[in-house]
Amino acid sequence: MAEFVLVAGAWLGSSAWDEVVAPLRAAGHGAHALTLSGLAERRGVPAGQQTHVQDIVDEIERRDLRDVVLVGHSYSGIPVGQAAERIGDRLTRVVFVDAGVPVDGESFASDWWQGQAAFEAQLADTGDWPPLGAADFDGQGLTDEQIARLIEGSTPHPGATLTEPAVLTRPLGELPATYVKCLLDGPEPNDTVAKLLTSDQWRLVTMDTGHWPMFSQPTELARILVAQAG
Repeated sequence: MAEFVLVAGAWLGSSAWDEVVAPLRAAGHGAHALTLSGLAERRGVPAGQQTHVQDIVDEIERRDLRDVVLVGHSYSGIPVGQAAERIGDRLTRVVFVDAGVPVDGESFASDWWQGQAAFEAQLADTGDWPPLGAADFDGQGLTDEQIARLIEGSTPHPGATLTEPAVLTRPLGELPATYVKCLLDGPEPNDTVAKLLTSDQWRLVTMDTGHWPMFSQPTELARILVAQAG
C-alpha cells in the first residue's frame, strides 16, 4: 500500500484532489491532499516558498507516513521536488503532474515564459498572484462545470512563494520520479524536464487532457498514480 500525498498548483487547496482521492482509497492506498500555507482555507497565513516545502515535510512526518508517493501539480512541483529530497527513505516516488521542477537557486518566476520581470509585474498591486478567469481555461479539456469548480476553489497565490529560489541538496535526477505531461497544455516537456528525463530514475507518462487533470480526468489520473506507485 502506498501513501499518496497530493499537492495542487497555484491558487488551489486540497479540495482540488477530491475526485482523485476517492479512487486511490478505493484501490487500497492512503491518500492525503494538502493545502499549502496562504491558500484556500489557509488563506492569510504568511508563506514563502520554503514555507511550502516545510508544509509538505511536516505533513509527512506528522502522519509518520512511509512508502510515500509525493505528487505535485503545476507550481507545487517546485516545493514538492525539494520536499522529496528531505524525507529520505520515506519516499517511494515523486510524481510531477504537468509541473514545474525545482532548479537550485531559481524560482517559479525565473522560468516564466515572458520573463521574470513580466511575471513580477503581475504581483505588483497586492503582492499576490490573482487567480485565472473562465476564459483562461479554454482548450484545456474542461467542462463548464469543472471550470466553475476550479474558479470557486481558487484564491490569490502568495507572491513570495513564486519569487523565492529553490534549494536543492542533490541532483534532482537522482530521485525516483515520474513526469506526467498533459498534451493539451503543450506536447513536449520543457528543456529542464527533458534533461531530467534522460536519467534512468525518471519516467514520462502522457495524458490526452489539459493542465488540470484532477478536474478533467480524475479517474485516469488516479489510475496513472497507482501504476507509478509499484
